[in-house]
Amino acid sequence: MTTITSNRRTDAGSARPAGPRKRARRSGDGLAGYLFLSPWLIGILLLTLGPMVTSLYLSFTDYDLFNSPQWVGLDNYQRMFDDARWLKSVRVTALYVALAVPIKLACALAVAVLLNNERRGRAFYRAAFYGPSLIGASVSLAIVWKAMFSDDAVVDRLLRTVGIHTGGWAGNPDFSLLMLVLLAAWQLGAPMVIFLAGLKQVPKELYEAAEVDGAGRWRRFRSITLPMISPVIFFNLLLETINSFQVFTSAYIVGGPNGQPAGTTLFYTIYLFDRGFGDYRMGYASAMAWMLLAGVGLVTLFLFRTARGWVYYSGDKR
Repeated sequence: MTTITSNRRTDAGSARPAGPRKRARRSGDGLAGYLFLSPWLIGILLLTLGPMVTSLYLSFTDYDLFNSPQWVGLDNYQRMFDDARWLKSVRVTALYVALAVPIKLACALAVAVLLNNERRGRAFYRAAFYGPSLIGASVSLAIVWKAMFSDDAVVDRLLRTVGIHTGGWAGNPDFSLLMLVLLAAWQLGAPMVIFLAGLKQVPKELYEAAEVDGAGRWRRFRSITLPMISPVIFFNLLLETINSFQVFTSAYIVGGPNGQPAGTTLFYTIYLFDRGFGDYRMGYASAMAWMLLAGVGLVTLFLFRTARGWVYYSGDKR
């Protein structure tokens, strides 16, 4: 009886609520946590959420940076569809995304497959192919790239040796956009590294079994490699698509605010910048920014919807 009574007392004591000291200690820990998070919270409020809310409000106003915003409702959004330059920027950006993303991913996957095999100097080649991605979308890189593709420059001279005369890509409306596509494909380092990580996860037993069955290299690549790394392909496709919609620096250096030559490099972001900081139409530029966000969101949703038919995850029951 004594043992049972003592156990009951122990259980009752353990069920008692925490004392004032423990509650104070917990509240102090919570306060310390919020204190450490305060730089991030202040940053996201002042640098992200605040500007986003302000931009959303300005998109419904007529604002020129010098006078107070005047509420105009949906006029800015309706005016876009009557703006020939806005429609031109949408077409140029869509064409660039449709060309740059698949070409860049195809080149990155090809290089990753080559560097995935055991060979001498593999680490050097990986670093060499990843190097251009470290430069990023810098002004100096865009200037050098434009100089290389100008009339009577390096690329033009090389093409002349095989009988191709273009007169320089930078000033040719037929090749100016392709020049920017090649610049994007040249910076394939980031998706290449992700592809390499995905290729390392493919079981070698699958290749050995397929080889025993007489499958060639192309058949093994098509039937084993592509399905097994399809989640990695989708991840790279999603990131590169979103990034391609935001291209600005290289296109601005090559074509300027008017998208020269002949408007072939008038990207959406360049026209947005020109309307906001060139014409001081901040209300219209804010509406353009939100239309870009909506467009990227719709494309992202489309990619997620279509991914169900070709992205394979281990354990899927199809």
